Amino acid sequence: PTTAQAVVTGPVMRPNGLEYHPRLMAGTTLPDVTALRRLREAGVAALLYGPPGTGKTSVVEAAFPDCVTVQGDGDTVVADLVGDYTKTPDGEFVFVHGPLVRAMREGVPLFIDDATLIPPTVLAVVYPAMDGRRQIVIKANGGETVNAAPGFYVVAGHNPGVHGAVLTDALSSRFSVQVAVSSDYDLADQLGVDRKAVRVARNLATRQERGEVGWAPQLRELLAFKKVATVLGIDAAAANLVGIAPEEDRDTVAAVVRDAFGRTVTPLALGARITPTTP
Repeated sequence: PTTAQAVVTGPVMRPNGLEYHPRLMAGTTLPDVTALRRLREAGVAALLYGPPGTGKTSVVEAAFPDCVTVQGDGDTVVADLVGDYTKTPDGEFVFVHGPLVRAMREGVPLFIDDATLIPPTVLAVVYPAMDGRRQIVIKANGGETVNAAPGFYVVAGHNPGVHGAVLTDALSSRFSVQVAVSSDYDLADQLGVDRKAVRVARNLATRQERGEVGWAPQLRELLAFKKVATVLGIDAAAANLVGIAPEEDRDTVAAVVRDAFGRTVTPLALGARITPTTP
């Protein structure tokens, strides 16, 4: 079987050396990594959406370790995707192609993270590469035509709750498969995160679904909790969990943390100056 057809059965190594633990894609019998690889083989663009820290980037990097990544934001311009002129040491200007062109020429996936933060008129430059034309024209470089090599594929990330993120009809229609990505709290347990912290996250996630609170710790925050607890202790990690919560949700988070850990904690802060002791 091809790499895309082979079913992943265990952890997958990401380019940064960290393991990704595949999850079953709902409605299928396939691990998410395998499902994404098969979608690429079939040329079906995928949009992954969910809160920051749930693992959207992780699964894309696990499925496509050769992917080229673009981090989108409100300041992203067309040149950030297709390239721009740059001055050489000898004073001449040459056109340096951007990540979209590199991915097209190399026949590798392009991952557009936070795609919905990019202005729609800017993101539109990618669309001709995604449809049947599979080519773009770079007006800034004299109308240069770039054709996509076999293997080129576009996958994008969307954080619905982030201010300024807008999923337009034009963008949505380009991604035939849209997959919700939520935190895997069972995995947090398996990875040794303190069970009280996981309980806090589950509680807040339930409240978030009900609209009672706007924030809940995701897998990223729980893994950070484990590291802080190792370095500074459980109390400090619990205090930091309260401190990283948005200000409008902090009281609720503090109450949930207090109930789980059995003590009141306040966000980490520097205290009084340490007075040197005389020998």
